Amino acid sequence: MRNFLRFYCRLSVGASLMLTALACSANPFERIGWLAGCWGAENREAGSGEHWMAPAGGSMLGVGRTVKGGKTVETEFLQIRADDQGKLQYIALPSGQTQATFGEKSFANNEIVFENLQHDFPQRISYRLSAEHQVLARIEGMRNGKLKGIEYPLKRVACANEAARP
Repeated sequence: MRNFLRFYCRLSVGASLMLTALACSANPFERIGWLAGCWGAENREAGSGEHWMAPAGGSMLGVGRTVKGGKTVETEFLQIRADDQGKLQYIALPSGQTQATFGEKSFANNEIVFENLQHDFPQRISYRLSAEHQVLARIEGMRNGKLKGIEYPLKRVACANEAARP
């Protein structure tokens, strides 16, 4: 019995260390791989939404577009990169504005939140996988002394180049 307990303890400690090592060395993009693809903005004009490339080379690249009255009125170039500690950074370059970087604040239950409290608005950007083919994007922060939040429900759509393939 004593030999069994020693073996069990070694096995438990070994498994625990292995799981810890796997968690520490895990690719941070594995947590948000579900964001890759094309997302159409619900309740918005056709052509509005975001397109995220699959993780590669330590980054995910994205682009956003808002269409109103048949014309593109806003664009945004997006990037998610890992810092030296493995935390994700969200880098946004909206049309007519300067680039802003938001650090990973939290990740849980298929939701990632990025934050930059020094930014004018928004201070937080989040993406939550709410169903298999639905994502809720949200921006929020203080504006004129009041907390303001704007939600962007997105649904997975075929990417234009995929739809054109035979």
